[in-house]
Amino acid sequence: MTTLPVSLPKRFRQWLLPRRRLAIAEACLIGLVSGLSAVLLKQSVGLFGSWRVQASLLLPASIALPAIGLSLGLLCGFIIERLSSEATGSGIPQIKGALAQFPITLNLRVALVKLVSSILSLSAGLTLGRQGPTVHIGAAIAGQMSHWVPTSPDHRRQMIAAGAGAGLAAGFNAPLAGILFVVEELLRDLSNLTLGTAILASFIGAVVSRLLGGRSLDLNLQLTDLSSGFSAPEIPFYVLLGVLAGLLGALFNQGLLASLTLYERLNLRLPIRIGLAGMICGCVVALLPISFRDNNGLRELLLTGEASWQFTSVAFVAYFILTLVSYGSGAPGGLFHPSLVLGAALGYLVGVAQSHLLGVGLPTSYALAGMGSFFSAVSKVPITAIVIVFEMTTDFNLVLPLMISCVTSYLIADKLAKGSLYQRLLELKGYTLPTQQLEKGSLSGLKASDLMQPKVETLASQMTLDEAVRAFSRSHHRGFPVLDNGELVGIITQTDLANASQRQLPGDTTISQIMTPQPITVIPVDPLSQVLYLLNRYKLSRLPVIEGRKLVGIITRADIIRAEADQLSGDDQIESRPEPSYVVYQTHAPAVGRGRLLVPLANPQTAPILLQLAFSIARDRDYEIECLQVIPIPRSHNPAQTSVKTTKSRRLLRMAEKLGRDWEIPVHTQIRVAHDTAQAILETLKERHIGLILMGWKAEPPTSAGRIFGNVVDTLIRQASCDLVLVKLGHREEQHDDGTSAAACPLPIAWNRWLVPIAGGPNSSYALQLLPALASHNSMTTIKVTQVFTPSILLPDTTGLEKAAYYLSDKLNTSVMTIPVRSYSVPDAVIHLAHADQCDVVVLGASREGLLQKVIHGNIPEAIARGVNSTVILVRGALE
Repeated sequence: MTTLPVSLPKRFRQWLLPRRRLAIAEACLIGLVSGLSAVLLKQSVGLFGSWRVQASLLLPASIALPAIGLSLGLLCGFIIERLSSEATGSGIPQIKGALAQFPITLNLRVALVKLVSSILSLSAGLTLGRQGPTVHIGAAIAGQMSHWVPTSPDHRRQMIAAGAGAGLAAGFNAPLAGILFVVEELLRDLSNLTLGTAILASFIGAVVSRLLGGRSLDLNLQLTDLSSGFSAPEIPFYVLLGVLAGLLGALFNQGLLASLTLYERLNLRLPIRIGLAGMICGCVVALLPISFRDNNGLRELLLTGEASWQFTSVAFVAYFILTLVSYGSGAPGGLFHPSLVLGAALGYLVGVAQSHLLGVGLPTSYALAGMGSFFSAVSKVPITAIVIVFEMTTDFNLVLPLMISCVTSYLIADKLAKGSLYQRLLELKGYTLPTQQLEKGSLSGLKASDLMQPKVETLASQMTLDEAVRAFSRSHHRGFPVLDNGELVGIITQTDLANASQRQLPGDTTISQIMTPQPITVIPVDPLSQVLYLLNRYKLSRLPVIEGRKLVGIITRADIIRAEADQLSGDDQIESRPEPSYVVYQTHAPAVGRGRLLVPLANPQTAPILLQLAFSIARDRDYEIECLQVIPIPRSHNPAQTSVKTTKSRRLLRMAEKLGRDWEIPVHTQIRVAHDTAQAILETLKERHIGLILMGWKAEPPTSAGRIFGNVVDTLIRQASCDLVLVKLGHREEQHDDGTSAAACPLPIAWNRWLVPIAGGPNSSYALQLLPALASHNSMTTIKVTQVFTPSILLPDTTGLEKAAYYLSDKLNTSVMTIPVRSYSVPDAVIHLAHADQCDVVVLGASREGLLQKVIHGNIPEAIARGVNSTVILVRGALE
């Protein structure tokens, strides 16, 4: 399901609602705008490039070319620095990062800045190409459309890839190459929708570019009369060409990385770097023949066979070095065109050698094959390289030479340096792409039918309000689908009941009058990404699954967490289901609270601290306390028939009751005999209508593969639907006189220094709401709120920090410090801050989806808890 702007005509919105139709419409528009952008960039660069050449003929070239390069380079860098820092380079690393869902901006602002800055940098004489910027512009336009018409993350990725393909197709007038580039380099996805949108956008982009801008490289017109041929004796020379292209292509890539690193070490501002590169290029080109002042003229000279081998050698060396100088500065411009020019020069040299030895083939055929082979070695896309050159020449005789040289160069280059150049460029910016997008057992392949619960509790649309209230009181669910004659007509939640109560509606009101009609739904074949998108976009807790209008299941957030935990734990075997736990001891206090807070107790040493935290929350929320002791027994024993000793357990529970009397908070207690501790806690949740669990957690390495917090806590994270607070109590090391370490002991409850990292998620807000209660017992509290931003964000948005500080300051009547931090690693930044400020407590709001997935990859909660000696309180809101 997709949200469309309300301003669109109603009929048009209805036509676009199906995902496929929307994708087709977006692909057409993306292709059109990408083609127009490519034409504008080509014409502008051609116009300003001609002006630069004319200026070098009218004025001394040694003055004109460096001056133009310096001035336009400074202006280009200034525009990027002030308006959009994402517009540097070719743009393809940024696209790959955005497709991997890194926080890299792709919008209309980036597209416009990229267009203007590319015109300036290429007009300055930098030896870069315009095809890379057209790819970036196409992807940025697609990214902007995804903001105008919000869709699922998968749909957005497909449109960005289609935009990139349209940009490449428009830049080269090569629609097939645009499609293959999407499949081979960007998405590596052969689904119908990906291919369909890429084909449509690339075709329209290429058609627009050809109609308005002419043939991109003019190769058809220039080489029509040149007949290329291929014979068996030439195969070793094409293999040699591939080997040389692979070696030099790998060297070229290493040179690019070294150039970027060198410029970074110079610590110069972007305008100065680009201006300096423009001036260097101008000085060098001024010393070379006039042909070097026009990149297109140089390429044509190489391809028409009019250049000598001496001139070609100089061209290769000069273009090789100047491209490194230009790209390393961060100037906007691509590597496609330089790769083609360098490949043409290298191929021409091999062709000249072949003509002297065999005299069979033409040097121009080798120049064309060299274009593809060097492109293949640099970009690691051999199929795209073959198709680009073929589409530019439409010469079938070149296909076999291209295949031999391109595949050979690719294998040599990949052997010398594994991985894509664009991936390595992205790593320089601090983003590391996953080595495997889809692992065995990955959730990415799951569909709604794999996640849903087929047995759904429902309510009839004619049920009265009083009957609905009773139904909610008997169930732990917070919402129900509403059916009418077996068809889904709405959803009713506790919020709807609360609103009805505020409106003082009579008890005989039917729930059809207060429910949410026409709820957002999914169908069984919808992927997990679509389910997550809808849950997050519309802030939902549940999604009905329908076929037609028939309800076939329901998906809650807890279902997704369960599926994720099952995948990560690797528990393939099906164990026998444990028997229900058995209550052997129980006490009841007056039921006067608005809810209940469960505290599972196991360790008498840490129980007082956990209870003090629980009482603080209970007093703030007007909750009762439920204390639970679980006595585990072997699976071979029956919980109801096994004799156990409860003396120590009762002593611990009596201590809890005494604390409850001191706090004037009702305390219920119970002891359960169970096969499985987690199962006993879950049974207590349902039977006692628990609203929040507070329990301790030891931050120790997991004892088995797939286990993160431990067996009990892992199970509760994925199955407990209520709020959950995990507490890892801090420890301090006491040193003896001889320097040996004494046993670690829990820190006292007098916590003065609190650190609260926030990330803007729903549980960050929940953690902030709990904090006043947790910190209320201490009058000397110092609170610091921090948020970690990536260093690439020049002006981080600290609105969330300021709001959090204002909220806590108002609730606690104390000053709250805000600390924005720049770091590529959130755990490292928080751990460093906790150690530096000697914080007593770190309070974290965990993500709802993907909590275990994040932790297993060494992410925030587990990494911080293990990395600090202070207490860590991890908060997770209710799952449903």
